[in-house]
Amino acid sequence: MCTVIIDVELGDVRMLAVRDEDPQRDWDDLGPWWPETYPDVIGIRDRRAGGAWLAYDPEAGRLAVLLNRADLLDVPADQLASRGAVVLESVAGRSPEGTPRTHGFNLLEVSPEHSRVLTWNGAALRETPVTPGVHMIAHDDLDDAATPRIEKWLPRFRAEARETSDAPDWASHWIDLLAETTSLDPTDDRAIIRDNRGHGYPTLSLLYVTAEVGSEVVNAGSHILSRPGHWN
Repeated sequence: MCTVIIDVELGDVRMLAVRDEDPQRDWDDLGPWWPETYPDVIGIRDRRAGGAWLAYDPEAGRLAVLLNRADLLDVPADQLASRGAVVLESVAGRSPEGTPRTHGFNLLEVSPEHSRVLTWNGAALRETPVTPGVHMIAHDDLDDAATPRIEKWLPRFRAEARETSDAPDWASHWIDLLAETTSLDPTDDRAIIRDNRGHGYPTLSLLYVTAEVGSEVVNAGSHILSRPGHWN
């Protein structure tokens, strides 16, 4: 039940992404973990399946991040591929098509020229363009007001983005607002830094990433929470 906030302007994209995952599932922080298959890619690796939650290619100017989504599939898990491979293929320029053999997802693809969400629910793959402005996405649709954290915090992030549009330290302002959201208990469904166990999932917020994708730069920085589900 991850969360992403994205600000799209012509030729420049800013993003804050929060990762929720089972703390018992091993992973590696941002690094070049795929030197043979994806030599230019930097990402956060899932050790179990070998894929990525978020990854980017500085040379190609592409970034992708994946959020799990409920699906309509009734297929044994051993017959499905890891969703982490979708991220790596996307950054390599090969977006999912047709009927992916994975569980459901929202795949956010970012480049200076074009950003979009590809949604797979097990029955159909559809595309939602990310238009200029500030948007949020979690486990449902882009800017879905039925998602409590989006309904609560999207207006605040839009206001913050307007106030800091020219600030070179925009990321610190967004992080300050993220810290403010932790005034809510992590079990509150409006929270962004989350403990999802009460909602039936074994996942907690583990880290957040700030990233910028522009015509001249693609970079990202990660910040690991010292205690899953809680602000440092």
